[in-house]
Amino acid sequence: LQLTTIVPEKKVDKFRVHAISGARNIIHRLNTFRMSLPISHRDSENRTPWLRRIKNSVYQFVPILSWMPLYNSHKFICDLIAGVTVGLTVMPQSLAYATLAGLEPQYGLYSAYMGCFVYAVFGTCKDITIGPTALMALMTYQQVMDRNADFAVLLCFLTGCVQLLMGVLHLGVLVDFISIPVTVGFTSATSVIIACSQLKGLLGLKFQANGFLDTITAVFNNIHNTRLWDTVLGFTCIIILLLLRKLKDINIGPKDGKPDQRQKTIKKTLWLISTSRNVIIVILCSVLAYCLHSESDEEPPFVLTGDVRSGLPPFGLPPFSTVLGNQTYSFTEMCSELGSSIVLVPIIGVLGNVAIAKAFSTGDSVDATQELLTLGICNFFGSFASSMPVTGSFSRSAVNHASGVMTPFGGVYTAVLILLALGLLTPYFFFIPKASLAAVIICAVIFMIEYEVVKPMWKSSRKDLIPTFVTFVACLVIGVELGILIGVGINLIFLLYPSARPTIHVERATTRSGVEYLLVTPSNSLYFPAVDFIRTNVGKVAVKQGSSHLPVIIDCRFILGADFTAAKGIAALIEDFNKRKQPIYFYNPQPSVVAVFKGASLEEFVHFCSQEELDFILQSSSSSKNYEPTKETLLEHKAVVEMKTIPSSTIGICPLQLYEAFVKFSRYQLLIEIECLVESRCVGSQDGTLVQLPGE
Repeated sequence: LQLTTIVPEKKVDKFRVHAISGARNIIHRLNTFRMSLPISHRDSENRTPWLRRIKNSVYQFVPILSWMPLYNSHKFICDLIAGVTVGLTVMPQSLAYATLAGLEPQYGLYSAYMGCFVYAVFGTCKDITIGPTALMALMTYQQVMDRNADFAVLLCFLTGCVQLLMGVLHLGVLVDFISIPVTVGFTSATSVIIACSQLKGLLGLKFQANGFLDTITAVFNNIHNTRLWDTVLGFTCIIILLLLRKLKDINIGPKDGKPDQRQKTIKKTLWLISTSRNVIIVILCSVLAYCLHSESDEEPPFVLTGDVRSGLPPFGLPPFSTVLGNQTYSFTEMCSELGSSIVLVPIIGVLGNVAIAKAFSTGDSVDATQELLTLGICNFFGSFASSMPVTGSFSRSAVNHASGVMTPFGGVYTAVLILLALGLLTPYFFFIPKASLAAVIICAVIFMIEYEVVKPMWKSSRKDLIPTFVTFVACLVIGVELGILIGVGINLIFLLYPSARPTIHVERATTRSGVEYLLVTPSNSLYFPAVDFIRTNVGKVAVKQGSSHLPVIIDCRFILGADFTAAKGIAALIEDFNKRKQPIYFYNPQPSVVAVFKGASLEEFVHFCSQEELDFILQSSSSSKNYEPTKETLLEHKAVVEMKTIPSSTIGICPLQLYEAFVKFSRYQLLIEIECLVESRCVGSQDGTLVQLPGE
């Protein structure tokens, strides 16, 4: 851990011993601390040798370099236990998710190991496990159905490329536009779609369906072909899986006292059985199917997985062309077939991965850019091993966390277990009943239906239920890709509507000197969607409530930004007021807003920042009945109406109030109203000659 000279040298060793395991977070905090110091304290940072800066960048991009030097036997044992536990969970899930994606079962195992290796090197969260998930399998199925596995592998490659590009360009902010209501509707809908798609395997049916509605229709049309033993086995597996899931919640030992060693052992055993429930069910069902299977049977009792190709996948470039039927697809044609999934699948993957990282970050900040780059590398290299698109798995990450994992290296032991399964166990996968895999998937996704958020959402913000409901229905009826786009669109409308139609608060007020005016306060920033709305409504207010003569003050405290279109709209608004000879001023605008208006050549934009200026301008505005004729006369003679700081010596008779105004507001451009004009020099004219003005 490299520390700058800000930290006393005598404390470096102690600091290193206690904090090296969280080096990235410590460095992040130090950077934040340094940025809060005065410039003089950061001079040493600017003098850091370039080699040290390169080293720090490498350590940030490859976090394993930070914690691997302190890897010890205790961490090895903890990571090994967690890695094996996750491996026993991911094996049956991978086979099931490959089937869900419309691929052969071995593709699930191909997708389960490469991400574990890569994340151990580049990952920042020790709990995350990368691999196939139900959501990514469903997104892949939308592109693989009626096609071959080459499309899934190419989609994985393109997903990695897009995620890497997003990471390099720091485009992870795009994920922020997918709000929680949209995410809830999307994940709940995909869970329902996935569960319904498994009815085919659960009931032993054979049909082809595309989408949720087609699946439901096909199930009812083929319900008479339901296989009894597959149905019994499937529902039995679901019941057992749900019971085993609750096994870890059984309280062993006294409620208030400390459990003894025996009770701890029983508790740990129950937790291990509950965590390994998927692999236990798959093994038991496979043994049952093997015992009942006979080659002489024309119709075996269960529909089996069948042959699974053994051995490691061929490592090479992803397919940039493929042959489907009698047609050869080029790279561009394959990309055209994949369509919008090239963008949506990476974004959905990043959304899930960052959400998991935040859930297990235990209060530390999440480097979203690093997670984005890491996930991109996982998919990029995974495509070289025939992987389908992968992301972080919440269920397996929870198992990893509960197993006591210490570093991301636990994923390496999971990957090794998957490779051993590919080399040694694939012949035994033949006897896995499809009904048991369907039960595993159903029990995994039904808990992704987030119905519990509806009640708090109803209590806090009922309008958020609209994008949730629209996204849910659209994903079920139209499809998950268009469904999430529709949900994001609806949510953006809710987000942008206040900007297009801001609330305008109108108040009739009086200054301390007794001048009456209208105070108009817009509730939002001023951008192009709101320009016409602001212009129309402020004009109506000025005519109806201001009787077309009261000064109007626009309170700009909530206007935090503006654009060129808004500046032109404000110019038109000021012109409307000038035609009615009704004053309009802007109170307390942000410097950025003033810069926009001044940059748009809005010379008549009169603004001020204090109540004293407001009182003075309004009092001056109402002190002369002949103000407008005098102003017009001065303009006709090209005289200066707006004058900057004027020494009192240039005015023959200078009232005390006017002198105080010059002193107090010397840094502002002042509007001088003249009641008794004796003599004027056209200081703004081209020739500088004296001009005789009317005596009134």
